[in-house]
Amino acid sequence: MVVDDQVMVRAGLAAIVGAQDDMAVVGEAGDGASALALAATALPDVVLMDIRMPGMDGLTTTARLTAGERPPRVLVLTTFHQDAYVFQALRAGASGFLLKDAEPGELVAAIRVVASGEAMLSPVVTRRLIDAFATGALTAAPETDPRLDALTPRERDVLVSLARGLSNAEIGATLGIATGTVKAHVYALLPKLGVRDRVQATIVAYDLGLVRPR
Repeated sequence: MVVDDQVMVRAGLAAIVGAQDDMAVVGEAGDGASALALAATALPDVVLMDIRMPGMDGLTTTARLTAGERPPRVLVLTTFHQDAYVFQALRAGASGFLLKDAEPGELVAAIRVVASGEAMLSPVVTRRLIDAFATGALTAAPETDPRLDALTPRERDVLVSLARGLSNAEIGATLGIATGTVKAHVYALLPKLGVRDRVQATIVAYDLGLVRPR
């Protein structure tokens, strides 16, 4: 589903998606309220979401969509580079963040990534996110969140390694466990933290102070 208040932008995104043999646009909306109503009936797997729209903005819409019973994966598309939008979108439950000046091939690839259940950030956004943590623009809170109590010691170790950017294979090598075991721990800790992917888990790990900028 494509959500953007500009008709020409919606048409362009829909054309890119519609040109793929394994993708189809199930609906288009020009504002957040319309998007929520449409998603309830169209049941999209992925939503391409603009941020700045009249009425309900994309961040609020994303939060409501991802809190539903059948949450779609939300890929936020914007022309704005402000760090605040990135952080707010991720915390609202977005699975990816891509700038609108990305190439069509990048958009299609991003859709495939989030549709598969993974998270996706453009390189520019990733660098800005890391820089914000490193410079203290995002501050870590004390480890007082009750979600930590739900994690086993091993799941906590996996979360810390995951938040430091290690792959499953690297985490396994670091902790001395099999890659398959790492995957099992990741799948177990995500719902305990109330998140759906590794990017969200990384945000939580920094917020809780488990990982601090080096």
